[in-house]
Amino acid sequence: MTNNQEKLIKIAVIGDVHGQWELEDEIALKHLGVDLVLFVGDFGNEAVEVVRAIAALDIPLAAVFGNHDAWYTATDWGRSKCPYDRTQEDRVQQQIDLLGEAHVGYSSLDFPELALTVVGTRPFSWGGPEWKYNDFYRERFGVNSFEESTDLMVQAVENARYENVIFLGHNGPTGLGDAPEDPVGRDWKPIGGDFGDPDFTNAIIQSRKLGKKISLVTFGHMHHRLRHTQERLRKCIDVDSEGTLYFNAARVPRIIETEGQKKRNFSIVSMKAGFVSQVALVWLGQNLQIVSEEFLYCQQKLVVESA
Repeated sequence: MTNNQEKLIKIAVIGDVHGQWELEDEIALKHLGVDLVLFVGDFGNEAVEVVRAIAALDIPLAAVFGNHDAWYTATDWGRSKCPYDRTQEDRVQQQIDLLGEAHVGYSSLDFPELALTVVGTRPFSWGGPEWKYNDFYRERFGVNSFEESTDLMVQAVENARYENVIFLGHNGPTGLGDAPEDPVGRDWKPIGGDFGDPDFTNAIIQSRKLGKKISLVTFGHMHHRLRHTQERLRKCIDVDSEGTLYFNAARVPRIIETEGQKKRNFSIVSMKAGFVSQVALVWLGQNLQIVSEEFLYCQQKLVVESA
């Protein structure tokens, strides 16, 4: 246990995929030498084949689903636009089945080699202070409110084997600011407001009472590129008084092609002794070379972001 805690752990956090996943991504992750891969969801609009490819990764992984992963199932609008026969196919369940135990929504997954547990928050979250899509959550998970949602997360924490816990969500928790540029701030009209998940926040609070050390809280959903201004990017890092690092990994699009040359991004979180020591946004080009590396956080120093 002691040796594992002292080991430098390299974690790749994959922001919202939105259909951008290729065989080269697995090759790149192995080239980067990561110990664990975390996916924050939004693989595509119920993109079963994308999830199938990710589930086949030969690297330890954990994932949660985002709102786009129930795009044609959870809402009246989505059901009206559904391009397939929902009476014949349940693509939400197909995605859940494909990931198996790697899907940590409302559950936990222990990683003995790393001496840590990943706990997933509410899957398929749209975010915001109001409980929405009650039929979807009741039928799929037996959940009817934020309070019941928090209870399921806390149960997952209670089942965690390790003291060191990483929370993995699609949308982030409330409490990280209400400006549109904040990690989970609303950047569409009406501008401003904390659009975090209150059940997520309460789960963090209760987990600490259970004696768990929360080293990292990572999520996506709110893209770094803001809708109301091109002058700057969304703030993606915050650190609280307990030493927990909050990281929004949604740098979208994650694959960019220019003049036939592709580059793809991965967020690399380095951890040691239960603390995050560094967060870097890495872009890999052709032949797996690193074409740029932006350090978002180094030890106790927060890097000032710019557009």
